[in-house]
Amino acid sequence: MIRYTLGRLTSLIISLFVASVVIFAVIEVIPGDPAAFMLGVNARPDTIAALRAEMGLNQSVMARYFDWVTGLLRGDFGQSWTYKTPVADLVADRIWVSLPLAIYALILSTLVAFPAGIYAASRRGSAGDVGIMGATQLGVAIPNFWFAMILVLIFAINLRWFSAGGFPGWGNPLQAIKSLTLPAIALALPQAAILARVMRSSLLDMLGEDFIRTARAKGLSRRQALWKHAVRNALIPVLTIIGLQFSFLLAGGIIIEQVFFLPGLGRLIFQSISARDLIVVESVVMLLVFTVIIVNFLVDLAYAAVDPRLRTKA
Repeated sequence: MIRYTLGRLTSLIISLFVASVVIFAVIEVIPGDPAAFMLGVNARPDTIAALRAEMGLNQSVMARYFDWVTGLLRGDFGQSWTYKTPVADLVADRIWVSLPLAIYALILSTLVAFPAGIYAASRRGSAGDVGIMGATQLGVAIPNFWFAMILVLIFAINLRWFSAGGFPGWGNPLQAIKSLTLPAIALALPQAAILARVMRSSLLDMLGEDFIRTARAKGLSRRQALWKHAVRNALIPVLTIIGLQFSFLLAGGIIIEQVFFLPGLGRLIFQSISARDLIVVESVVMLLVFTVIIVNFLVDLAYAAVDPRLRTKA
């Protein structure tokens, strides 16, 4: 297990390094001068040059990359050019919207997907199985931003059960959770569809294994063999999907946050791109990538702890 962990840790470090290079390079090739953009078309060249020096844009690309990475290692995400505040403070304010939203959506998708996948697998070929598979295919195909607008139209505009957007803060937890409900449902729909299909497929594989037939031969009913043996073993590959989904929900909610006007990390990235606040974009995207890689690392460790074959291969 130690050797496997060290191998995964080495892969994590390499992935972070490659991600930092790619993110910095992609941001650097975006056309336009941030200083000229901030000052406007009528700004004088000497004023633009002074602002570029203040922002550190007069340094070489390698020097800026080194300063950025060393700052990240110290926990210093830099200073926002637009907001004139540390990026870490902006992240601290916005993470308390994006993180609960991701957790809420993951809980909803899991609560829907697990029963649906187990039911479909236990009644393979039945009308219920066909209906669930058809619904999951539809859930994967529907864009979540379109589904979000439909939710707003039905539940916010017509029924007036929820607000159409905005976030009141955590002063009133019930109101805050209510404001995140429609965005969480919009995010959870495609994830629940994917997870249900994976759960069904994994469970069907388990039901065909020899140990299930042995359990049935010893006198267990199909239902007992399903819940005591098959479901527990079928959860092993599902762990990987759940970890990937949490990473996606945290990092991929930009459009949903725009639809519902939520002050989360996704909306911060969108606003920073529009304002050419590159230091915010670089740092927040790197933070999200770091979160994705760390979650995948933890999922790999959990997977190895459950399945000894991975440790043996390592």
